[in-house]
Amino acid sequence: MANFTEREIKRSFIKLLNEKPLSKISVRDIVEDCGINRNSFYYHFQDIPALLEEIVSEQSAAIIQKYPQPDSLEECFRAAFEFALSNKRAAYNIFNSVNRDLLDRELLRLCDKTVSAYITKSYPESGSSRPNAAVMQRFIKCELFGLIIDWMNNGMNENAITELLRFAEFCKELPSIAGE
Repeated sequence: MANFTEREIKRSFIKLLNEKPLSKISVRDIVEDCGINRNSFYYHFQDIPALLEEIVSEQSAAIIQKYPQPDSLEECFRAAFEFALSNKRAAYNIFNSVNRDLLDRELLRLCDKTVSAYITKSYPESGSSRPNAAVMQRFIKCELFGLIIDWMNNGMNENAITELLRFAEFCKELPSIAGE
């Protein structure tokens, strides 16, 4: 459990990230917003990228915990979209920053965990030893990741989510195509 100061630093950073691009946020902005001194910031975090990495990782872990065993591909997709929508403007600012790799890495991990849990739950007989299950899992994970990145590239229009969820309907046919 993070202490009060650490939580306030994160809250302040997310607030600022929802207001302006990542490149325009300084340690000074963060400490002024939450009323602490610079040394307190550096006691908890090495720098802004370390703060960003911890926040993105925590958000990803929270969503994975919320959907430990998704019942459908739609739920997998919703979990991944929730990650981006939880702080839409902040996610968009991270997406358009030099630290985008942090977002990509955690989003890919989120896609992998949710799709893996879905495949394991929905097709227990396929197991990890069956090559088709592994291929199907990788395909869906990469497709889900790609759809989200494309969605973010196109402005994160919330109306597009319904259309993107239709992809989950197509994926329901994969087990029969893969011979599972």
